[in-house]
Amino acid sequence: MKKYITCAITALFATVAVAIAAPDKDEMMTKEKGAWQAFKDKKGDAFKKLVHADMIGVYAEGISDVKKEMDDMQKWDMKSFAISDYNVVAVGADTMMSRYKVTLEGTYDGKDASGTYYAGSVWKKQDGQWQAIFHTNVKEEKPAS
Repeated sequence: MKKYITCAITALFATVAVAIAAPDKDEMMTKEKGAWQAFKDKKGDAFKKLVHADMIGVYAEGISDVKKEMDDMQKWDMKSFAISDYNVVAVGADTMMSRYKVTLEGTYDGKDASGTYYAGSVWKKQDGQWQAIFHTNVKEEKPAS
């Protein structure tokens, strides 16, 4: 009996430790929205606070880094965005993966880029701050009728 109680207490403490260490879904969604908002508003300094200096992006157009993201920010004229179907999972105590849909209205380099995109990010906690280290999105393709 003593062995079972010890196991139960150990499991309880492990669960509490993970719950305290990992942020909740709402906190991570706030970070995700913050990155999108900073990008939309062309606030490079705010965006850089949310992404790691070595962040990698993978898109249909190619591979991106922070410099390219900052350059692309100037080419976007994003009118609005809305995140839905957001989900996040912990991968250890300091890494989170998110997946979601983002519907946006806007142009990229003068061409309409409005639509729904499937997106995903990987967030890493470093020096007490969550930063995106990876991001990808791909525009939803409507089947031909």
